[in-house]
Amino acid sequence: MKIKTLLQCTLAAIGLAASLAQAQTVVLYSSNNTETIETALNVVKQKAGSLNVQQVTGGTGSLMKRIQAEAKNPRGDVLWSGGFGTMGAYKDLLEPYKSPDLAAIPAEFRGPGNLWVGTNLHVMVLMVNERQLKGLAAPKTWSDLMKPEWKGKFAITDPSKSATAYMLVYGLLKQFGKDGLEKIAANAVVTSSSGTTYKGVAAGEYPVGLTIEYAAQEYVAGGQKEIKLVYPAEGSYLAPEGMFIVKGAKNMEAAKTLYNGLLSKEVQEALLVKNFRRPTRTDIAVSKLTALPDLKAIKIFPLDQDKASQEYEQLVALWNLAVTKAR
Repeated sequence: MKIKTLLQCTLAAIGLAASLAQAQTVVLYSSNNTETIETALNVVKQKAGSLNVQQVTGGTGSLMKRIQAEAKNPRGDVLWSGGFGTMGAYKDLLEPYKSPDLAAIPAEFRGPGNLWVGTNLHVMVLMVNERQLKGLAAPKTWSDLMKPEWKGKFAITDPSKSATAYMLVYGLLKQFGKDGLEKIAANAVVTSSSGTTYKGVAAGEYPVGLTIEYAAQEYVAGGQKEIKLVYPAEGSYLAPEGMFIVKGAKNMEAAKTLYNGLLSKEVQEALLVKNFRRPTRTDIAVSKLTALPDLKAIKIFPLDQDKASQEYEQLVALWNLAVTKAR
């Protein structure tokens, strides 16, 4: 009996060892919120059931600093997601990889030498709470908000506090120059985070907020009929975000599996439908799956992502000066 029991235990141990050997462990560094990560990984696990994803979350900047500090002994395998400008500043920490799904991604949303790839696009919009307009006509353009009647009636996030807010303010500077930026700063209520801006509009604190498409759409989908998204007639701004494999990743094959999964059509569609994250893939019909317009239906004011990264200190200084001048 003892021999039989010992044999059973031995076989069970062998089976467990084989199971662990087949499982792929990968460490994901991500700045996305819990809901977004959960949506993506639920689909990834359907495609790659043996993948064991260990998550480390935090701001993109702090995660990049962590990857830099760990460069000689990488602990993370994949970072998802970060702004193109941020990733471009750490090129020596990125492992080139050409995913089989890359053909579905336009060239402008790929990194040089396949160092990174764009997974989603943030589109900047005017989030309007129609109940709070109180006789004012809803703005149709960025420049509408430069008029005197809009003073104190719209919110914008401090560009030094948010990467997406930075791209929005950078776009305003490139499109309207220093004079236009000063007019916006003179009229705006400046908030300390992107969440404060869109949550404030949803709560009726501000009639209008300059914010991110997906965040505003969540309130529309949630039943707030007074919330409307306005794509400025002068052109919206894009802030693409992407992912990369950490150079020298210890779990390289598992990293590639996760990378391919996050870039797949199934994951991108799930993120769009459940979290309103606009995909970079060209084979997903956004307007058929959600109430959001297709990208080709939106006028886009082009911005150079690399230059935006290089001009960070200059823009923040200009913005702070404009805000100080307005007081």
